Amino acid sequence: MKRINFTLLYVAVIGLVCLVSLLYVLVAPPQSLRMSRDGIPFFTPPVAHPVSGEALDLGELVRHFKGE
Repeated sequence: MKRINFTLLYVAVIGLVCLVSLLYVLVAPPQSLRMSRDGIPFFTPPVAHPVSGEALDLGELVRHFKGE
């Protein structure tokens, strides 16, 4: 009777789960990973203005530095 190597089986199952999870995220990314046309994730917190401390939208900051 052949003996099953449970360590190898465990490593193979974990590797398969990781690969399937990675492919799922690449094919159908969750809403939190989607990005705008400028490459900014949709759910990004506001950033602080360095002088005034005012909260700025990251998209507004990117458009300012792109010259739009």
